[in-house]
Amino acid sequence: MPIHIHAETDCAAPVDQVFAYVDNYRNVPDWLYGISKFVPTTEKERGLGAVFEGSMHVGVMLHSTVEVTAYDEGRMFEFESVKGFKNSSHWSFEAIDAKSTRIIADVRYSLPGGVAGKALGRMIEPFVKIAVKHSSEALAKHAAA
Repeated sequence: MPIHIHAETDCAAPVDQVFAYVDNYRNVPDWLYGISKFVPTTEKERGLGAVFEGSMHVGVMLHSTVEVTAYDEGRMFEFESVKGFKNSSHWSFEAIDAKSTRIIADVRYSLPGGVAGKALGRMIEPFVKIAVKHSSEALAKHAAA
């Protein structure tokens, strides 16, 4: 059962400032809703091929190891799960003008089939929608500070 959530948020900060903020994994718990753990598992801490282990509470505690599978500094990055909860996310950053940025988030995740997967989906989908919206807004707030 694949689920896709899309969110767009405008931020009162230039795109390079916003991207620099989000590109630092240490900031992730400040803006990514529900994250209780997000740590690199390799020496590489940013960019293509960086791998992170994370835990997120969205109605239930979910654990996942994600790898950066696409990266264009200052413009976008993409995560894909390699272990644990199956998910992917694509974050892009577009300059609206010299002082503001549009943050675009596309989050996808899959749940197991059957009765258990449907029950889990009903339980976490509202939390995930809130998490994506809140994360985009929090990112805009913190990056502009």
